[in-house]
Amino acid sequence: MNMESNENKGSFQGNNAGTDINDKLEKARQEGERKGVKRAYRTSFLPLLIFAVIVIFLYMRDHKKQLNQMESQKTTLTGEISVRDSLINEWISTFDEIEKNIALIKEKQNFITINSKGNELPEDRRIKILEDIQTINTLLEQNKKKIASLTRQLAKSGVTIKALNQKVADLELEIKKSENLVSDLKNELVDKDFEIEQLNVQVDIMQETIEQKDEVIVSQINELNKAYYACGTFRELKAKGLLTKEGGFIGLGRTKTIAENFSDTVFIQIDITKTKSIPVNSKEAKLISEHPGTSYSFIREGDLIDHIEIKDPAEFWRISKYAVVELGK
Repeated sequence: MNMESNENKGSFQGNNAGTDINDKLEKARQEGERKGVKRAYRTSFLPLLIFAVIVIFLYMRDHKKQLNQMESQKTTLTGEISVRDSLINEWISTFDEIEKNIALIKEKQNFITINSKGNELPEDRRIKILEDIQTINTLLEQNKKKIASLTRQLAKSGVTIKALNQKVADLELEIKKSENLVSDLKNELVDKDFEIEQLNVQVDIMQETIEQKDEVIVSQINELNKAYYACGTFRELKAKGLLTKEGGFIGLGRTKTIAENFSDTVFIQIDITKTKSIPVNSKEAKLISEHPGTSYSFIREGDLIDHIEIKDPAEFWRISKYAVVELGK
């Protein structure tokens, strides 16, 4: 009986040993599968990751390229719109000039019609009628030239705006009507012993006078828009004769010392309608000349004062057309 028991015991132990081996083999197999899956995952994921990075890079490059193209198109479009608006404003201004000329022509036509009544015309009235006819001739010629110029500009610009084209056509029609009326008026005056050569003369002298007046006006405006500034250390400004020992700006500053005269050549001349800042480029700066504090500000870039910004040109230059800036050493 003991022998049978021992045999059973040995058999049981043998079975246990076999089971342990099987378990270990199964675990080894499962571990191998897990490692294989990990290797396969890493092997397949890496190319996918590289592919994804390449796709993203290409997308970003194309996207940036598209953005640059859009920005370029936007800049071009903005420029074209600016040019178009400038042309339209110029055309509208020309329209106004032509319409004023047409109104003046009609006014003078009415005057001539009224003053040419009767068979015998006094000499002073005849002279006035001749002057008005000559003025009308000049205005008609100016209008025809303006219309021709507008037509060329419209053709060259490539801008097709129905309202503009219609406006040009309407003005051409008005000018044609004026020409016909003036022609009839001239025929009536010839019947009253006016010389046709006199009636067809243009007032070139009047036109020259108008142009001269325009030049004078432009010159006066340019003179009014002139201003001057000077920058430098106290020593430099004093050497130019602009500062007293007290630091006041001679004749125009905060002291009561008035100089007999000083030369504009020591200043830089500017146009106040175009210049909106005074360059400084110094660590320290102050305005010696008198200007309202709310009309300007010092603009810094890092440790330096880069420039003086003129926020309100009319107010800034109201007290003085000369600005003197003392710079620190």
